[in-house]
Amino acid sequence: MGKSLELGWREWCSLPELGIPAIKAKVDTGAKTSALHTFGIEPYTENGRPFVRFYVHPLQKNKKVSCECTAPVADEREVSDSGGHREMRYIIETQVRIGEELRRIEMSLTNRDTMRFRMLLGRTAMAGDVAVFPERSYINGRLRARKLYGLEKKK
Repeated sequence: MGKSLELGWREWCSLPELGIPAIKAKVDTGAKTSALHTFGIEPYTENGRPFVRFYVHPLQKNKKVSCECTAPVADEREVSDSGGHREMRYIIETQVRIGEELRRIEMSLTNRDTMRFRMLLGRTAMAGDVAVFPERSYINGRLRARKLYGLEKKK
């Protein structure tokens, strides 16, 4: 059996299929499905299949950086947030990279503007051999998000 994936209470991730090189995620074993902060969600059909186009502000406290993303719709579900409010959400399947590990996960699309983290990593994304250490952060390393999004000043 391989080494288990170790996670802290927050981790840097990337979403390669969506073109998001760096996003901070809160690891939340209380949430069933992972969630991604999105806005401007537009459903459309391509070759008879449902798709969704949406935008992401991947960096906390930064609305200047945005990524335009498209993905096939895997499902539409009623999802409860942490306050018990229910809403219909688009569900997509995409890859998430945490450290060296690449996993295929389901993710709901919702507006998380009022939330501290742009992404929530839910327990279905942690299925398998995963250990969560709630007292630790960024066990899988930090991504240089400012550099990856071209925000570092040139010397």
